[in-house]
Amino acid sequence: MAEPIVTSPLYRFPPISIPIVVSLLAALSCPGGRRSPEPATPGVRPIPTVKANDNRIPGGRLRDGTLKINLDVRMARWYPEADDGPFVDVATFAEEGGAPRIPAPLIRVPIGTTVVATLRNSLADSTVHVHGLATRPSAGAKPIVLVPGESRSVTFVAGSPGTYLYYATLGSTNRYALRLPPPELRKTGERELLSGAFVVDSLNSRTDDRILVMNIWAGPEDAAGYKRALAINGRSWPYTERFAATTGDSLRWRVVNGSARNHPMHLHGFYFRVDSRGTGNSDSTYSLMDRRLAVTESLAPAQTMAMVWSPDRPGNWLFHCHTVFHVTNEARLTSSGQESHAAHGANALEHMAGLVIGISVRPSPGFSESPRGVARKLHLFVNEGTPTGTAPRALSYVLQRGARAPARDSVEIPGTLLVMTKDEPTNITVVNRLNEPTAVHWHGLELESFSDGVAGWSGADTVLAPMIAPRDSFVARLTLPRSGTFIYHTHLNDLDQLTSGLYGAMVVLEPGKQFDSSRDHVFVTGWDGEIPGNNFIVNGHKAAPPMDLAGGVTHRFRFVNIGPAVAITAALRRDTTIVKWRRRAKDGADLPASAARIVPAVQRLDVGETFDAEFTPPAAGEYTLMVTGGGAAPHRYVRKIIVR
Repeated sequence: MAEPIVTSPLYRFPPISIPIVVSLLAALSCPGGRRSPEPATPGVRPIPTVKANDNRIPGGRLRDGTLKINLDVRMARWYPEADDGPFVDVATFAEEGGAPRIPAPLIRVPIGTTVVATLRNSLADSTVHVHGLATRPSAGAKPIVLVPGESRSVTFVAGSPGTYLYYATLGSTNRYALRLPPPELRKTGERELLSGAFVVDSLNSRTDDRILVMNIWAGPEDAAGYKRALAINGRSWPYTERFAATTGDSLRWRVVNGSARNHPMHLHGFYFRVDSRGTGNSDSTYSLMDRRLAVTESLAPAQTMAMVWSPDRPGNWLFHCHTVFHVTNEARLTSSGQESHAAHGANALEHMAGLVIGISVRPSPGFSESPRGVARKLHLFVNEGTPTGTAPRALSYVLQRGARAPARDSVEIPGTLLVMTKDEPTNITVVNRLNEPTAVHWHGLELESFSDGVAGWSGADTVLAPMIAPRDSFVARLTLPRSGTFIYHTHLNDLDQLTSGLYGAMVVLEPGKQFDSSRDHVFVTGWDGEIPGNNFIVNGHKAAPPMDLAGGVTHRFRFVNIGPAVAITAALRRDTTIVKWRRRAKDGADLPASAARIVPAVQRLDVGETFDAEFTPPAAGEYTLMVTGGGAAPHRYVRKIIVR
């Protein structure tokens, strides 16, 4: 199977003609709706209900080194939100005699296990292609093809330890190898529910980790709307499982992208260690020296990762996809066709949906917070000015730089670069001058939960952070335990406010260091408006005049991607040749020595990631920095650099 590349987000979808809707719904699934009494039809077996799979209990029966598992592909009714909420009828995997599951039943065995899988296609009119039931790694393994009513058994040895994916497709399409733009995905709909985790454990390894599998269903509802459901372990926020932890716990997660879209997964408030990454067919475990820290890690279709983290502060936290289209109201069945984002609720339960997990961390016995010294005080104003680009509004964060507050209509897109010092407590009073509520998330910072910026969720118990109401303010108490490059951005009415300009970069320096703009260069990528197209901007512009760099010294390039969707690639050339730079940090954390190498100056960043590199010009002359955004219509930002 070719490495999957589908990087485009779930965009808003235009009206689809009624004939197309009718044919798609007939061919792919039943239309969604709310639960209602259904009259019994004599002789017709009622459609079963999907059971959300939390991946705690492996499927099959393991005895004497052999796992026997019987899997059936059948239609079932899925309620990704409330049990009495909207539903769709979909093809699912079920163990023989058990309930249909989304994601598919977990296959988890020790190394050396022989797997005997019996497969049955109980669908009436679709051929099923089952992928991934083979010895791992399994590049090039042929799928098992089952016509309606057919059964078949396959026997194989599990293979190498790791986190893998198995899945089925209807018809001949291998969805994870697609390279389709959103319009083509709209025509076919998205059916990534026949997928599950396949884990092979090394001998005597821990098995108390949690496994998170992401799945997507999407398709046209009627002539004016497009329904979608994005789920982790079979549920969409706020109906996803709530994880509970205690300060000091070691949390081990395996994350599996069972969908055909990219998901940059972001953890609030903490770093996690990336121990391995896989392609779905193979898995690579990093050595202890090569394991790096991240707050956002991108998973392409069918990819997996193993991560470890330990909360040292109590409170409520989130782990979610940072593609905005995957976590707003458009990611739930209840809001199909909804175009307005201005009516988002005041807390995370209402204004987020889709690929989100909530984690509540309790203090361990004897836990106490570290004393906090005298805090530096800053004032950050949320302003609205006159739009000059393609966005209908111009919103901005503007830092007060003297005794007088900035003008109410002054805007800086991106927001003012915030420069702070490691280990220096800082209180930032955010003053909302808008006519609507907002909230600020301090992305990548290790801080107290109440200041994290998710209205109605950040904090603990009944003491939860409020939204920042119009003409009101909120004091964010920030801790700065490490130097690096970070992001601050809105976390309410995300799509509209983010694409109107409510984002900015933060640079935290070591004590005694000063920010030198002649050697320290920050490039912040965002969108100028929420409609996909030619709205890709860097530092607020689609193009920029040449910049001068001093020769003979080392420059630090800091890249930030905080658009609502789409990965970017930054590259530095001299003529047509890629020059070299030294990779330094990701997400504000220094890279391990094995990764902090001099390499060709090309770096990909997904949404919510930052990257630092050091560049020492090899000679005077003209260079070119190009930042390219992916998606159906790639955008390019080109800036000439003159080294004197």
